[in-house]
Amino acid sequence: MQINEKTKEILEWGYCIIIALVLALLIKYFIGTPTVVQMESMKPTLIENQRLILSRMGRTFKQIPDYEDIITFEAPNVNVTTVDQKNPVAHYDYKPKGLWQNFKYYVLEIGKKSFIKRVVGRPNDHIEIKDGKVYRNEQELDETYLQPGVTTKSSVYNDFVVPEGYVFAMGDNRGFSSDCRDFGCIPLEKIEGKVILRIWPITQFGVIR
Repeated sequence: MQINEKTKEILEWGYCIIIALVLALLIKYFIGTPTVVQMESMKPTLIENQRLILSRMGRTFKQIPDYEDIITFEAPNVNVTTVDQKNPVAHYDYKPKGLWQNFKYYVLEIGKKSFIKRVVGRPNDHIEIKDGKVYRNEQELDETYLQPGVTTKSSVYNDFVVPEGYVFAMGDNRGFSSDCRDFGCIPLEKIEGKVILRIWPITQFGVIR
C-alpha cells in the first residue's frame, strides 16, 4: 500500500518525537537533570526553590562521591526502630512491582522522594559525633560551609564505621535536617546525582563548590 505525502510527513514527525523523548530520558537518567530544592536542610548553601543541575555521571560509572560533595539520594525509611552502631545502614522497604512501575519510579521518578545532603563519610571512615562536633578518623572536621555557631548532635548514629559500598551524609542546616544521623548510611546504588550547578535565581548562577 502506498503512503501519501501527508501520512508520510506525520509518521516522520512521530519518529522524530519518539527519538527525542528517548534521548531526553537517556540524558536524564545517565548524564544529568535539573532539580528543585524543596527543603531547608541545606541552608545556607542551598535555599528552598533554587533550581539546580545534577550530574548523573557518578551513578552511571558507579563512582564513590568525594568529601563535601552535595548529593541527592532516594529517601530511605526514616522511622528507625532498632539502632546498630556496627551496621549503620539505611533501609528501603518500598520496591516497585512490574516493568512499568519500575520505569515510572526510577526513570520518570514519579512518586519518588529524594533527599539532598552533603557527603561527610566514605567507606571505612570512622565517624564520631560528640560535643557538638564531627570527627572523621579521629580528626575534627573543619566544616566551613556551616553557619557560625552551628553544632552537630546525634542521639541515634554517633559512633560507627561507614560500611563498604555506603556513604554518610548530613544537611548543612544541622538542627533542621533528617539525614544519616537518623536513618543510617546510604548505599551507593541509591545515590541519584551530584549537585554541580545552580541555575536559579539567576543572580546566584554558578558552580556549587
